[in-house]
Amino acid sequence: MDFKPIDIHQHQKYVIPFRRDSFVVSFGTDMDFGEEQEYLDWLKQQSAKYPEGFVLVFENDIAIGQLELTMKQYEGKDIGYVNLYYLIPEKRGMGLGSKLHDYALNFFKANSLKEYHLRVSPSNQNAVAFYQKNGMKKIRSEVDGKVIRMSGKIPW
Repeated sequence: MDFKPIDIHQHQKYVIPFRRDSFVVSFGTDMDFGEEQEYLDWLKQQSAKYPEGFVLVFENDIAIGQLELTMKQYEGKDIGYVNLYYLIPEKRGMGLGSKLHDYALNFFKANSLKEYHLRVSPSNQNAVAFYQKNGMKKIRSEVDGKVIRMSGKIPW
């Protein structure tokens, strides 16, 4: 697997469908996806700020996934934040999510972070199970119960 920084112009044909599909998998619809241009503008800004955190995942020169990793403040401390873990449907359940997870942990470690968070739909049971298997704990429900905030420790 190769992790390549997202280039909005070159990779737009992947990032929009991947992000839309992540909404469908999580919420059953992409209704809350929003405007494509708004997402592309955000992606361009964030990928400029965190080029190693916003990557497409390739296998044999075929895009099979996407990661969006940032750093944030949460309750007065710096944390890593996973905005998106994504694999195309035919690559799910094959153990490749662990490679994305390892990449994320290494990104956070390289930025001297000790903890990371993400939010997940409680109905996305496969994702919740994956995160728990990787040591993440549920913190609380957010966005009127639409998502669960989870946290994990970064192993040193």
